[in-house]
Amino acid sequence: MAGNKQSIRLGIDVGGTFTDFVMIAGGDVKLFKRLSTPADPSIGVIAGLTEMAEHYGFDVSDVSSIVHGTTAVANALIERKGAPTALITTEGFRDVLEIGREVRYDIYDLGIRNPSPLAERDRRFTVKERTLADGTVRSRPSRDEVREILGRIRGTDIEAIAVCLLHAHRNPENERAVADVIRDEAPEFFVSLSSEVAPEIREYERTSTTVANAYVRPLVDQYLLRLEQELEALGFAGDMHVMLSQGGIATVDFVRSFPVQIVESGPAAGVQAVSRIARQIGDKRVLSFDMGGTTAKICVIDNHEPDLTVDTEVARIHRFKKGSGLPLKIPSVELIEIGAGGGSIASLDRMRLLRVGPQSAGADPGPACYCRDGKAPTVTDADLLLGYLDPRNFLGGKMDLDVAAAEDAIAKQVAGPLGISVVEAAAGIVGLANEHMASAARLHVAERGRDAQQYTLVAFGGAGPVHAFGVARILRVPRLLYPRGAGNLSALGFLVSPASLTTVRTYVGPLNAIDPSRVETLVQDMEAEAYGIIGQTGVARADISFRLSVEMRYVGQGYEIEIPLTKADLDTRDHARLVALFEDAYERQFGMRLPGVVVEAINWRLAARGPIPKVPAQGAQQPGQPPGDARIGQRPIYIPETRSFETAGVYDGYRLVPGESFSGPAVVEERESTFAINGRAAISVDEFGNVIVKPIYAPVQESERNVQMVSQ
Repeated sequence: MAGNKQSIRLGIDVGGTFTDFVMIAGGDVKLFKRLSTPADPSIGVIAGLTEMAEHYGFDVSDVSSIVHGTTAVANALIERKGAPTALITTEGFRDVLEIGREVRYDIYDLGIRNPSPLAERDRRFTVKERTLADGTVRSRPSRDEVREILGRIRGTDIEAIAVCLLHAHRNPENERAVADVIRDEAPEFFVSLSSEVAPEIREYERTSTTVANAYVRPLVDQYLLRLEQELEALGFAGDMHVMLSQGGIATVDFVRSFPVQIVESGPAAGVQAVSRIARQIGDKRVLSFDMGGTTAKICVIDNHEPDLTVDTEVARIHRFKKGSGLPLKIPSVELIEIGAGGGSIASLDRMRLLRVGPQSAGADPGPACYCRDGKAPTVTDADLLLGYLDPRNFLGGKMDLDVAAAEDAIAKQVAGPLGISVVEAAAGIVGLANEHMASAARLHVAERGRDAQQYTLVAFGGAGPVHAFGVARILRVPRLLYPRGAGNLSALGFLVSPASLTTVRTYVGPLNAIDPSRVETLVQDMEAEAYGIIGQTGVARADISFRLSVEMRYVGQGYEIEIPLTKADLDTRDHARLVALFEDAYERQFGMRLPGVVVEAINWRLAARGPIPKVPAQGAQQPGQPPGDARIGQRPIYIPETRSFETAGVYDGYRLVPGESFSGPAVVEERESTFAINGRAAISVDEFGNVIVKPIYAPVQESERNVQMVSQ
């Protein structure tokens, strides 16, 4: 394959347990997967790329582009493994990070804990300066004052400095003045300015985001630099881009400056891939279900576009309690994350009740069955004992699973203490994990005024296809879709994502007092910024499209809703039309409107993106395996409804051809994942190679209906 440099593109997704690779060469899509190396993810990337090149017979020098995503930022924030960071802020605002919103995320918890700040109090410094809310600079910071702070920082272990001054989103002059002194006097420090990282209102969120960016910046800078050097040593001379949390890609240089933007890079890529599938099959209501080794993520996709948010939260003390983590003001696909993955550990609490997660065995040591000295029973161990995984055909047979080790772990730590059989314990572990995911999905969908029973569930990730049928049964969704190459779908998502950027400007005021010319100036500034940054990815100016929106609220309210705008909405300069757009959206979301209450605008956002890359539509193909003769055997698998094992046909997913059909129970195996259809179902293969499953549900028992009503 050497010499085809312009036709080879790679997507590389570093997850908590596995690192996934997707290669597009001409009209073919090829996949590869290997265990991640958490201590240094670049080791797994380089080793996997080398192995993949040898397996498929190409040279790394033939690759024209790589799109990369990593969990490094999220992990650093969760595990507090970023760089020692200082904060310089306005006098009187030193404790913003600890004061927060002054809201208890759990009003009944008397021992409530808030996340400790990334910049400790003795590393937070203030300067005498003041910018007013309208952007007027009343006083400027003294160079000597900044020098004095630098003198106190030097000689410590501090590597990064976050600068967040009051109202800098309105006028960044004072922040830039502080940064100039730091760069002149102490260029060894990584500097992050709030006016560049999160230029919008809300002091706590803006400060938290800027400090988080500074905290992970040295780590990401060193990681990307090391990865580029190692790729270059292998002969790679193409372009490398990185996936952003909002579903687009950006240059390495941009990510080095704003690494907080990639906190959800891998999950965002999977959502982009599912959006593409929804567009292909013409399905306007899809739930993206991504389950890996550590967590499961669910996203609502309507009309082929995922839900987006500008308020993200990471490193929660209580995984399911909003407000218990670090807030980030970054654009991102809107996901609900559940602490249930293949590596999630099963245990008994003080009441001898079964728990699954959120602790995970990860890649090292991994589940007990991985034979890597893992001793804790996990969801993957339970899947293996229930017959959903083939111990001799995991990762295409390259990794044997130890059934005895899985049985021993579950017997000693779950089944034995509870006085039940190992199979009952394994079924309980899988059932509880599925209940966690289904309950979170039901709540996430309902909060958006939607009904999960009207959606198609698209399952992917290493463990998603194993558990999707169980989750679907609880949600009673009418249809499941397993994409071909489901285990590596996030990596494929990197290659179908456009270059993009979302910019924001705060301009607060009642709609009837907004100056249209000032809005036009804001939009022009944001367009210029987008042209400059997206242009660095090689996208022509004429190929960049824009979507403008404004966040509005009734005067006196604390939070806004985002309203899409067209250029015509701005050109008419008709504030009554903007009020009508807002009130219509408000009524759709909350079921009411407030006549006569003044509406005000807060933030103006511009989402820019380049063209969507073209990817072959026929799905991933495994070389050397002709289509047809897809049924390769049978084995007993556990059926939850009957609480017994039944014989299921086993199929090679890469030999399934469009138009083929069969019935469940069934198991469809791919090298990267397994589709465990552990119940009655009609199964078919569509024109794109996707496995379509229509479950045949048993009638809901009254006791089960009551449980569902309570969980809702």
